[in-house]
Amino acid sequence: MATELQPPDSMPCHNQQVNSASTPCPEPLRPSDQNPDHAEGNSASVAKLTLLTGHAYSSVPAERASQACGSANLNSECNNDSGDAPQGDSLLGDCELSRQIGAQLKLLPMNDQIRELQTIIRDKTASRGDFMFSADRLIRLVVEEGLNQLPYKECMVTTPTGYKYEGVKFEKGNCGVSIMRSGEAMEQGLRDCCRSIRIGKILIQSDEETQRAKVYYAKFPPDIYRRKVLLMYPILSTGNTVIEAVKVLIEHGVQPSVIILLSLFSTPHGAKSIIQEFPEITILTTEVHPVAPTHFGQKYFGTD
Repeated sequence: MATELQPPDSMPCHNQQVNSASTPCPEPLRPSDQNPDHAEGNSASVAKLTLLTGHAYSSVPAERASQACGSANLNSECNNDSGDAPQGDSLLGDCELSRQIGAQLKLLPMNDQIRELQTIIRDKTASRGDFMFSADRLIRLVVEEGLNQLPYKECMVTTPTGYKYEGVKFEKGNCGVSIMRSGEAMEQGLRDCCRSIRIGKILIQSDEETQRAKVYYAKFPPDIYRRKVLLMYPILSTGNTVIEAVKVLIEHGVQPSVIILLSLFSTPHGAKSIIQEFPEITILTTEVHPVAPTHFGQKYFGTD
């Protein structure tokens, strides 16, 4: 189950994007600690990455996580043309971001497997074969968690031995929508989990001069207004493309509350922009970090 971002006073400080300087996180209790003092916090306890089951943290090292809730200011200019591009908000801004986003932003619980996949995808020396293999694995994890966010209903089945078993099954009325072109990389992962799911497409391109996104093509199932939508776009950089895509879905009768945005990486600026525009949408990702691997689509499809 993905981790929901809660207000900072209830979240552990190891989650880089929700750290708060005003709410220091105590170190985990050891068997020898009888009367821990929760009134005092220090930079060491904030910086320490403490893995707790069911919680996620960004892949930013512990030293930078400490700076996130301190006084560091890592703002930099946006650059969408090539390579990894820092977007807007600093790590310090992530602390404030948690108060503004809350439960709409969900993170996969971090583990070493996910961290390795993220590392290979970001590594400029990785071969295209390794890149695609790692990307497909990470996509599969995100898609499966996205399916976990959809509604289920209880059902009763009979086992081969004649016993009754109370289980669950998907409620009907789901579909996928990929934002071309990088979003198409996530389609196979969705089909691998839902063989007969319907998938729509949206083509959006940004003007090179104004950087404004423009919709060129959109094709959906005719009854999409009655379906839950898994919107697929691997890299949330500025959020402009996703915002335009959601507007197109709304024009076709889809409510933002039934849209689950599946992504691999997000910047604080991108997540913040989308949630501010559509407060009811759900964003599911593996990491929120100021630097996004914007080369993803080019390398996945071999056009880099």
